Amino acid sequence: MTITERFLKYVSFCTTSDENTNMTPSTPGQMEFARFLKDELIAIGLQEVELDANGYIMATLPATAEGKPVIGLIAHIDTAPDASGKNVRPRIVKAYDGKDIVLNEEEHIVLETAKYPEIMRYQGQDIIVTNGKTLLGADDKAGVAEIVSACEYLLRHPEIRHGKIRIGFTPDEEIGQGADHFDVKKFGADFAYTMDGGAIGELEFENFNAASCKVHINGVNVHPGYGFNKMKNSLLIASEFMGMLPQNETPAHTQGYEGFFHIVGISGTVEETTVSYIIRDHDRRRFEERKQLVQDLARRIDAKYGEGTAVVELRDQYYNMREKVEPVMHIVTLVEEAMKEVGITPKVQPIRGGTDGARLSFEGLPCPNIFAGGENFHSRFEYLPIPSLEKAMALILKIAEKA
Repeated sequence: MTITERFLKYVSFCTTSDENTNMTPSTPGQMEFARFLKDELIAIGLQEVELDANGYIMATLPATAEGKPVIGLIAHIDTAPDASGKNVRPRIVKAYDGKDIVLNEEEHIVLETAKYPEIMRYQGQDIIVTNGKTLLGADDKAGVAEIVSACEYLLRHPEIRHGKIRIGFTPDEEIGQGADHFDVKKFGADFAYTMDGGAIGELEFENFNAASCKVHINGVNVHPGYGFNKMKNSLLIASEFMGMLPQNETPAHTQGYEGFFHIVGISGTVEETTVSYIIRDHDRRRFEERKQLVQDLARRIDAKYGEGTAVVELRDQYYNMREKVEPVMHIVTLVEEAMKEVGITPKVQPIRGGTDGARLSFEGLPCPNIFAGGENFHSRFEYLPIPSLEKAMALILKIAEKA
């Protein structure tokens, strides 16, 4: 099976995660995919293959050389709830010609170069796209495919001298819970890499500090004909709250190291409304200030409409891994050198997001992030250049050899 065939099989599983189920894994499709992966890892010859009740998979590729560190390779099996992951229908655009790609002629869904100019970098390459109705799932099934295919290759080529390699596949990364039940001690790696980045060449050891935030607005509902001085419409109050946040500090207005407030959902009635945000910042002090601002604004709402009108629910998700990786920067240098040796130009940059590796780094497993190869993650316009998929696999082989 080629790596492309493996990836196309993986995206047939619907593994969208859901933060509202209070289960691990949060959706049954993830466990279905995990069982499939367990059987596949056994079939290709990996050892110590385990799938636990929470959907975490661990396995071992035995060493072919002594005296080398134990490396971990990690990817996540879920896909983001930002776009549907059900009934993914991928197709391969052969030798991309640099023009707009019609994803769905019937519904006039087009991947436009004017909106997504990065795709022009892949002219002449075969590219996997969606049918415009779902995401593709390269985040992070490309990472899973790269790890499995690299392990299969190493098993077939014992002449490549490498240390012990531990494999870890996690559920629910997209909802910030991927490391919740990851047993770092049992995993037993000296350091690890998540194959969970974007475009080819990306190498990241800095990420956002991250929190989820829900603001519950409690109103008072009465008959609208008799609402004078009685009704408190929670929908209007929620709108007022949203307008109090800095309007130029959203994902659409920030880049690089700049943080943001990102509204990801709103639901409600006159009586009660919930507004959901994610809060991000690379700087820890500024991150704490952002959380404090939300609470200060809630108090202003309470002062105007009565105590208990705005109730804030904050949950830290992960922190910037930089402080844990910097003391062991040789693990980043190793990847930079390996990239150059396989013909990849390293692009060391901060992650405007997070990975399981961010939390694992704080649990004692330094874990930078490496590209998986896709673009436009979490979107119906997601795509994956096949050469990027293949290069990521080649990089894993080179890292294993050099470590």
